Amino acid sequence: MRDLGYSLETAVADLIDNSISAGADAINIVCDISGEQPVLVIVDNGRGMDEVELLAAMRHGTGNPRQQRSPQDLGRFGLGLKTASLSQCRSLTVVSKRGDKVCGAEWDLDRIDAADDWVLSVLDEADIHALPHIERFGSQGTAVIWQKLDRLMEDEAGDHSQKIVNEKLEVVGRHLSLVFHRFLSGEVKGNSRISISINGHPIAAFDPFCRKNPATQMLPEEIVRVGDAEVRLQPYVLPHHSRLSASEYDFYQDRSDFISNQGGYVYRNGRLMAWGDWFRLVPKGEATKLARVQIDFPNSLDEAWTIDIKKSRARPPHMVRERLRQIISQITGRSVTVHRGRGQKLFQETQAPFWERYADHDGIRFAINAQHPIIASLEAKLPPEDAMLLRVLLESVAVSLPVEMIYSDYSTHPREINQRSADESQVMERLRGLRQALYGTGPGDAKAFLQVVRSTHLFDGQTDLVDKYISEEFA
Repeated sequence: MRDLGYSLETAVADLIDNSISAGADAINIVCDISGEQPVLVIVDNGRGMDEVELLAAMRHGTGNPRQQRSPQDLGRFGLGLKTASLSQCRSLTVVSKRGDKVCGAEWDLDRIDAADDWVLSVLDEADIHALPHIERFGSQGTAVIWQKLDRLMEDEAGDHSQKIVNEKLEVVGRHLSLVFHRFLSGEVKGNSRISISINGHPIAAFDPFCRKNPATQMLPEEIVRVGDAEVRLQPYVLPHHSRLSASEYDFYQDRSDFISNQGGYVYRNGRLMAWGDWFRLVPKGEATKLARVQIDFPNSLDEAWTIDIKKSRARPPHMVRERLRQIISQITGRSVTVHRGRGQKLFQETQAPFWERYADHDGIRFAINAQHPIIASLEAKLPPEDAMLLRVLLESVAVSLPVEMIYSDYSTHPREINQRSADESQVMERLRGLRQALYGTGPGDAKAFLQVVRSTHLFDGQTDLVDKYISEEFA
């Protein structure tokens, strides 16, 4: 039972489910490895339990998964508290307070091994007061205490163990910020906004749909009825990285692999269960990496979604899959448009783009536009033999375009790609050279010149200098 596949972050998330189901709006996680006996404590301010409820909660398989639950209940099998906890520790203690009554119970695997029996220890008042961090209790709530943390530090000691624990807690924080982001931001109907902290550091919600950015596209919502319940499908297309501020980009890049995390985001009662999966309806790809679908279903459909014990896997019912199949081409089509949108927009802004894209029965290829004004002007000034060499040169450049290298660099570090590094003097020199190549000593056309300037991309981000040059030279 210790090896059902829980990680530290999924185990902690399972316990937070219980806190939210108990009406808690403040959940504090404390991990203290400074003492001889490392301990991890999760304390909430929920409604707490009396002794009868506590003993039932400590029993494996507390509830029937088929029983009707409250819409705010995030539980399922009545196993999570025990299986999640014992996957990380050998001693699980739960203390709960309701009114002026406090009760506690403990599962200790060493005691169970010695007795060869499932012996549950019921704690008296002295035992409870001796527990670590018990002073964090408020007027009501529940504390889950993990001791004998045999898997947390991976048999390391000293500074190295602290580093391992810090790295794991960082992963826990990021996981909770995503899984409970709608609770942290107060979006879940029937639940108050909650706060979660780890060692005193509050966790901020991480919205996987980047909804605060005006460039995020929200497509029409779809509703599928399964029996008496509704499944809601809300598609989103995230902004191209060029539409994100530097801080937004860093925030999302640091917390999200865009390619791996495309797909459906499955929420049960507002809690994120599974994500980053198209359910084998379409393959993942670079061009569709901005597509996301928020899928909401109530806990009354648990069996139809085949929810596992860890609540980390969910498979949509047939009707939902079919509807998702119908809308997925529209979602991914929008994602492709956004992903390629920068190039398409510039092609529309300029009458003669520098690069052209061809898609035919032989596949997709890119070529330099031989009709571009700069190339046409240069070719007109060359003798026929040199003009032929120019065309061979341009075709060679196009064919030798390092597509694989560009794809690798752009997909992993798009904002580090910089083809236009130049200071003011270089910009002005390039503008003078471009004017000379196009018009010689003639007057020239300011509007046409600006179109050519835009098509080259040499001067992107230098619009002030371009405007200054045009106003002075084409006056």
